[in-house]
Amino acid sequence: MVLISVSGVRGVVGEDLTAEIACRYAGAFAATLGEGPILVSRDTRPSGLMFRHAVLAGLLQTGVTVLDAGLLPTPTCGFAVRQYRAAGAIQITASHNPPDWNGLKLFGPDGAVLAPDLGELVRQRYQSAAIPHAAWNQTGTVRVPPDAGNAHLEAICDIVGVAAIVSRQWRVLLDANGGVGGVLGRQLLEQLGCQVSVHGGDMDGQFLHPPEPTPAHLAEVAPWVVRNQADVGFALDPDADRLALIDPQGDCLSEELTLALAVEWRLRQQKGPVVINMSTSRLVEDIARRHGCPCFRTPVGEAHVVAGMRAVQAVIGGEGNGGVIDPRIGWVRDPFVAMAAILDLLATEHKSLPELVAALPRYHMLKTRLPLPAEHLDAAYTVLRHHWPTAACQCDDGLRLDHHDWWLHLRPSNTEPIVRLIIESTHEQLAHELLEQVRQLLRPLNPDNHESTAQPST
Repeated sequence: MVLISVSGVRGVVGEDLTAEIACRYAGAFAATLGEGPILVSRDTRPSGLMFRHAVLAGLLQTGVTVLDAGLLPTPTCGFAVRQYRAAGAIQITASHNPPDWNGLKLFGPDGAVLAPDLGELVRQRYQSAAIPHAAWNQTGTVRVPPDAGNAHLEAICDIVGVAAIVSRQWRVLLDANGGVGGVLGRQLLEQLGCQVSVHGGDMDGQFLHPPEPTPAHLAEVAPWVVRNQADVGFALDPDADRLALIDPQGDCLSEELTLALAVEWRLRQQKGPVVINMSTSRLVEDIARRHGCPCFRTPVGEAHVVAGMRAVQAVIGGEGNGGVIDPRIGWVRDPFVAMAAILDLLATEHKSLPELVAALPRYHMLKTRLPLPAEHLDAAYTVLRHHWPTAACQCDDGLRLDHHDWWLHLRPSNTEPIVRLIIESTHEQLAHELLEQVRQLLRPLNPDNHESTAQPST
């Protein structure tokens, strides 16, 4: 099933997502934007070249000028939109999904993921096929723009203490996993005086491990951090908009800690509001509270977080999947910002990564997928609300229940045809007990009675 959302489209190549769909979706996007060129870039997935041609065809038939930027990390694509004063952009990527997936991620003229209202217009145009076609002598043209990578890195280096970082001469292992972030990641780390070893640095789309940078998927990368005697390991997803951390002992840290450490770094620079999504660890709220700053939650999804950040003029925001958004650089999850921020924090604190993490409050998070049919979700929400009537309830994005020492969030995924359940508690045993209670409560709603495996996160 092709997944169409306000921020784009994605699916399994050849089964759900085809060149024809990509061509028509690109045309619908162009017909929705204002005047100006449209940037096109992609990650390293082997199907990306096919979809590049389909997207170019869909855009050119509407008469627009296309800036064909080739391989770019997703945050650099968002940064480049403003650099080139483009009307918008299409990044050809399926982010953290398996290699047989691909998709189109849409950006507006501000370099942010397309706002929900505009994304809905694109979806309606696509479904109604209300796409204008230029005359034979008015079709669009293609130009190759200058490289935006250097400007992106310069902007990042302007917001960190470069001299302090360089003085430490950090040893770093960068896991690019065959994705698009290896080259820019190496350049940034070398500019920051690091001795860099790159794992999976060829931008060939050959993933050495599952693409989502979770602790379970990084088990084979962790020994490389130890072998290289690295002070820190940085792991990217294929389109380079998420970052996970590995400590010098080879322990794969929860991706939740990426945002937490970045928020700690940012609030030491400047006090201000923080915005996170409903599935992000309470750890970020604790850090914000310690700095005397408000922390707001939005529905899951980059577009929702960005809208929330703008509404409260947040100094930083992001999602617990390893996505950090610093509005001084752009409105996109940016692992290059996160890497520089964490190195800056290590340098100024004169501490190791394990020491920084040990100083943070301890939570235990379980993330799992439930085999729950979508048509039974409303019933599931009702069952859980009635079982925990004293828990604070939020229904803006699925169901979130908050208790003083735990919370849970049940919601359908924006990017996969699954239902996600996240549970976090101050006690590991309690988290597992809550998970079992949820499974027992929802078992009558699951006709197949399949079990799911929970992955610990923090």
